[in-house]
Amino acid sequence: MNLYYREYGGYSERRPTLIMLHGLFGSSANWHSIARRLSDTCHVIVPDLRNHGRSPHSDTMNYPAMAEDLGQLLDEHGLDAALLVGHSMGGKMAMTFALDNPRRVEGLVVVDIAPVAYYHEFDAVFKALLGVDLEALSSRGEADTLLASHLEERGLRQYLLQSLIRVEKNWRWRMNLHSLQREMDSITAFPVSSDVSGYPGPTLFVHGTESGYVTGEHHREIRTLFPHARFRAITGAGHWVYAERPDAFYSALEGFLKARRR
Repeated sequence: MNLYYREYGGYSERRPTLIMLHGLFGSSANWHSIARRLSDTCHVIVPDLRNHGRSPHSDTMNYPAMAEDLGQLLDEHGLDAALLVGHSMGGKMAMTFALDNPRRVEGLVVVDIAPVAYYHEFDAVFKALLGVDLEALSSRGEADTLLASHLEERGLRQYLLQSLIRVEKNWRWRMNLHSLQREMDSITAFPVSSDVSGYPGPTLFVHGTESGYVTGEHHREIRTLFPHARFRAITGAGHWVYAERPDAFYSALEGFLKARRR
């Protein structure tokens, strides 16, 4: 699948190429502030993943298919390899690609997710999003009010509303909600082939101290698949680490990149 992408900084053999992958219900816009800061020293590519943003929709939504999308994106840019940074679902996509194509991944940063299956807790989100009558909707503010009847957290609503757009006089979600809802078991899972030996490259797991997505119980599984994994906890951050504590997250990412240059 040809993914839509944003590009920051120019390509150069002296500048590392980073590919930044957003999470479920997100888009390339989520990484804009961080990507812009990185663009002085890096070449950054930020795609919309399938069924999100401006990228094509598909009935297929699983990590092997998404990893193929990523390989095609590398090929499209003539890249033998790149550094991968992925948040949540994007982190699982990055891990899948790294395990299957280790020579094409120069380094891996996984943000607030582990290579494990999670319990599906998105029923309220789908109910809220699918419950918005787009034909009768008059404004983004009205959409926020409608979402608030199901979702109390304002930050989550603002995150979701980034994918609400108006085309001429009609409102629509950029996400393929029906496909995402149908494939949630695949999205919350983490398939590992029996012949996978692990990713041998440098890996950083960044997680928020207020998030439960990466715990001490996950470390053994992480180190089995990513033996050189290091961990960085961002104090006071929840699941959206890069948005809640952008300076601390950027510092962790910059430290990882500097360590690779030595």
